Amino acid sequence: MKELDATQRAAAEQFGKQSANYGRTHILAKTADIEAAIGDLDLPAGSPVLDVATGGGHTALYHAKRGWDVTLGDIAAPMIENAAKLLAEEGFSCQTALFPAEDFPFEAESFALVSSRVAPHHFSSPEKFVREAARVLKPGGYLMVIDGSVPDEATPEQAAWINQIEKWRDPSHARLLSRTEWETLATAAGLTVLQSRLDAFKQPDLEWYFTAANTSPENRQKVLASLDAATPEDKALIQLGNEDGKIVWWWQRVTLLAQKA
Repeated sequence: MKELDATQRAAAEQFGKQSANYGRTHILAKTADIEAAIGDLDLPAGSPVLDVATGGGHTALYHAKRGWDVTLGDIAAPMIENAAKLLAEEGFSCQTALFPAEDFPFEAESFALVSSRVAPHHFSSPEKFVREAARVLKPGGYLMVIDGSVPDEATPEQAAWINQIEKWRDPSHARLLSRTEWETLATAAGLTVLQSRLDAFKQPDLEWYFTAANTSPENRQKVLASLDAATPEDKALIQLGNEDGKIVWWWQRVTLLAQKA
């Protein structure tokens, strides 16, 4: 693997340490969002698919259950090991590769589908990721991206506020891209956008979120202070609330499905 940039190093370190938090009970084990994005794709059994920044392997497991030939990719070796173990426990084999999302170690036109789910906000260059995905897709192949985003109606200041909270919670966070930005990147890479939408997704309570990222006490206080000082408009934007003493909010999740000509 080539030398990593600062953002890539932060992601590799963070997810190497936190890989144990991405097991079977993680919220990403629920795959209704994947089904909504690619459930209708008619890829034959044995089609080669690549899951980038596979994390706990939940998306890859969905692909394997569809009968596709899965390659797991991640920047953190412990994540790949745990994800491969998850698939093996379910009776599926897979290939694995250690690489950053901006530089794939694969030949052009190798895959029928490239996916990345709730990971690109950690990438140092989403643009390079999309270009690499387009490069390794076979003609007619698909790119699926599901990730956190910002509301379409968010002002630049509100988007910066949301990203700052994420950065405090997890310093390996880079940036949440808007739905329009994802569409622009896909089109610039020569892909045709088939699906692009935002869905509000209720997050687990804030304490769960802190635990998942092992947020430092100092940064926890920064997040809490920022949420407490937020304007009514900002609170309404993320539907910030309190349920039984737990802080909850709704995250905008972008789904993009694009196809190579």
